[in-house]
Amino acid sequence: MAAKLDTSPCDVPSWLPGGHLQTIHASLFARHHRIAFARDRVETPDRDFVDIDWAGPGLFPHKPPVRPPAEPAPLEAGASAAARWIAPVDWQALPQESGAPALVLFHGLEGSSGSNYAQAIAAHFRSRGWVVAVAHFRGCSGSPNRLARAYHSGDSADIGFMLDTVRQRLPRARWHAAGVSLGGNALLKYLGEQEHEAGWLTACAGISVPLDLVAGGAALGRGFVERQLYTRYFLRTMRRKVLEKAGRYPGVIDVMRIVQARDLHDFDDTYTAPMHGFRNALDYWNKASSKPWLASVRVPTLVLNARNDPFLPARSLPTPEQCSDRVLLHQPALGGHAGFAVGRFPASLNWLPERLGRFFETGA
Repeated sequence: MAAKLDTSPCDVPSWLPGGHLQTIHASLFARHHRIAFARDRVETPDRDFVDIDWAGPGLFPHKPPVRPPAEPAPLEAGASAAARWIAPVDWQALPQESGAPALVLFHGLEGSSGSNYAQAIAAHFRSRGWVVAVAHFRGCSGSPNRLARAYHSGDSADIGFMLDTVRQRLPRARWHAAGVSLGGNALLKYLGEQEHEAGWLTACAGISVPLDLVAGGAALGRGFVERQLYTRYFLRTMRRKVLEKAGRYPGVIDVMRIVQARDLHDFDDTYTAPMHGFRNALDYWNKASSKPWLASVRVPTLVLNARNDPFLPARSLPTPEQCSDRVLLHQPALGGHAGFAVGRFPASLNWLPERLGRFFETGA
């Protein structure tokens, strides 16, 4: 059986026309609640670490723990939304009953728990009594990771590690997972690869996912706005991080090519692909794309993409026949990339978390 297709609209206001404005306004100006987290640093099997930010009933990030843990490092002001390190007493304060609702959220390229979409989603579910964990990819929490490697769009191994971690922290919770953009691509790829082994998850969602990375990379490599705004924005922080790594690992990274990179293809061809085991950017984009894995997904999963998303052409979106019957494709005409701003000026980000909540609660 094929997936279901939902084309119901996101009611983007008329004063916010076009995918670019919808993307930019939601990222910079739309209203949303803010939430703080307590941070858990987890050692990875390859002697690196990932940071997971937690919020939930009984956990008060701005209240010092009774017995502060040995902190691995001071939290950097403004680097994320984490207010302090988590302590053993905090785990006891979180809901322990069987079936307590919980959500793990994977951010997009160069995102964090401080990203507007992460804040809107976390605040929505936390206010409804859910535990929320924002899992940071390596190097995205405000602290450089230890290794020369970083993260990438098909990093399903790290997705699996972080999912196992949150499940171990709260084993009796009813876990859900959502990923935005790059994080959504890695999550969907993981779900397709694991099939029935991911069945402990209640439901999942991929939001504004660049399901076809070749098409998405081409879209971001052409056009004035795509190159001068989105690409430059991402390259600014990515280049800085990689050059810092080059100082710690001399001779491993082609510094000259990184400095000269003008688009994501150049960057991925120089660093992301060779550092993570791919031949080149095209090989990476082809092998890391989640679209071919949608037919193998066995967990109820919402795949939400606006058809005017500037990061992925509408013609590259999946059809119901390309997905399993456990997938619900929601493809509204408007919304932009990870935007979906609605309401009167300056608009709010309420639509997206409400859409996720409806799917998690009803499957529709």
